[in-house]
Amino acid sequence: MITDEQRAESMGETTREKLKQFIARIERLEAEKTELAADIREVYAESKTFGFDTKILRKTIALRKIEASERAEQEALVELYLDAVEG
Repeated sequence: MITDEQRAESMGETTREKLKQFIARIERLEAEKTELAADIREVYAESKTFGFDTKILRKTIALRKIEASERAEQEALVELYLDAVEG
């Protein structure tokens, strides 16, 4: 069985360099993602100071990502289920 050290030695210089580039790109994107998440939290906090309900804002944003027809179907099913359990 080949060891990790042997596997690393058999990897060509070009392959190693490509791997380093991929890792650097992923790390940079992860850092950007963290920064964006912090920015989004700040916007939600700001909206809260204006009296907006952040839970409803999040739900609104999630619903806007869904196509209108699919959203209507989901809403109809929710109504059906509520009628069934409340009736």
